[in-house]
Amino acid sequence: MTLVRQLLDQAARTPDAVALVSGNGAQLTYGELRRQVLAVRHGLLSAGLEEGDGVLFSVRPSPESLVLALGVVAAGGVVVFADPGAGPEMFTARLRLARPRWSAAESVLYVGSRLRIVRAYARRRGLLLPNLAELQIPGEDPMRHVHVGRRLPGVPRRSVPLAGLLRGDAPEPADDTDPDAPAAVIFTSGTTAAPRAVVHSQASLAAALGLFRGRMPLGPGDVVHTDQLMLGLPTLISGARWSMPPLFCSPADFVRLMRERGATHTFCVPVHLAEILDVAPQLPPSLRYVLLGAAPAPAGILKRATGATSAEVLSVYAMTEILPVAIASADEKIAHTASGAEGDLLGAPLPGVGTRLAGDGELFLSGPNLCRGYLGAEPFKELATGDLARLDDGRIVLTGRKKDMLIRGKFNLYPGLYEPAIAALPGVDEAAIVGVPDPATGDEEVVLAVAGTADPARLRRGLPAVIDHDALPDRIVVLGALPRSGRTRKLDRDRLRDLAARRAGAAG
Repeated sequence: MTLVRQLLDQAARTPDAVALVSGNGAQLTYGELRRQVLAVRHGLLSAGLEEGDGVLFSVRPSPESLVLALGVVAAGGVVVFADPGAGPEMFTARLRLARPRWSAAESVLYVGSRLRIVRAYARRRGLLLPNLAELQIPGEDPMRHVHVGRRLPGVPRRSVPLAGLLRGDAPEPADDTDPDAPAAVIFTSGTTAAPRAVVHSQASLAAALGLFRGRMPLGPGDVVHTDQLMLGLPTLISGARWSMPPLFCSPADFVRLMRERGATHTFCVPVHLAEILDVAPQLPPSLRYVLLGAAPAPAGILKRATGATSAEVLSVYAMTEILPVAIASADEKIAHTASGAEGDLLGAPLPGVGTRLAGDGELFLSGPNLCRGYLGAEPFKELATGDLARLDDGRIVLTGRKKDMLIRGKFNLYPGLYEPAIAALPGVDEAAIVGVPDPATGDEEVVLAVAGTADPARLRRGLPAVIDHDALPDRIVVLGALPRSGRTRKLDRDRLRDLAARRAGAAG
């Protein structure tokens, strides 16, 4: 059964129940959600969308973006997530690889990418937008457009308004689309010369959603507060209510809305949860599950979270190519670190997820939730993660990233093997180990950067008790916060290396 079919069938069972609450509090019932998805599907097909057509998707999280994306997939199209703010060269390279025939964007984005005065304003703030209205793939017909919001200057004249699609007929589909056909393309790392995009099918996405639901029960009466599609979709398939925070929601408002809407589940990036706990030391009592993901969860944040709620705090290990892989409770992770064991406990692989360790310790993964492969490349049956791991009583323990390894004489230093234990020390909120090249010797100086209130001298005295002697840092730098990047606010090790190099005079 396809992902879209699961949602449509659930909506048909509970048409009067509230499916979604938007950032501004507007409610959408399951019956209306179903009708809108089918109306968008029918309208796109009538407008000429063909099976396999890529739709460049530039719409921020909202009820409208959800309906549009589901309508595209229901029509047999492929949603192509390629951030137009990535820069003109990268965007062009991604466009050349994906070759979408359609573009779906907010009206304001067309304005910002076409009108000279708006483009100049955006450029002064470091945002270089492509001209979406004039996108053209060499050798292809002119790109078709769908705009979200009222028509504004810069929106292509023949662009199809989403509002018009929503008002159209919504006939039942005669047949479902192929569950193994591409449904979503998600660009990840890569250069302008070799951009990389993950291709998921409805089948792989449906398998991923099923794994979330299996580990974290969901059903009617539950309220899931998140802007994350991969948690919002299993919410809807389960008949629960998806509570969307508004764009640019402050930590205080995030908590207020959880409390007002009676949230039972929520998802946060670890650093976002830390900001929430700064303004709300106690989370709403209605919560039963708090999910952390997209970045490693430091012991300090896990301890704060378990002290702030009676809900089960879970840490999700996932990759764009295969999600989720493993889910561990905060209690398990804290106990693992407290035991003196090295590495970051990720938990047991979820049902159906296969694991294999290569000779060098690299983790390979497989399963029904694995993507089809990378766009333009041969499909693969297992994923080389680039993560180094070991298996401890069937549980995955992350020991580092292959690319982050530092060489100190004959000793291979994997930062991920030691960072969790360091982060559990008093006064340390987060820890990261990086190598800073020494221009005089050519060797790498091993720098430990920590966020928190730890005294470097006291920290240095405590390190031999928790990490190997050969992993002891040459220098310790205490920062207010570690640098982060991207929407998921992952640790930016490149920026951290630069910062550590500039802070050479602050050695511990």
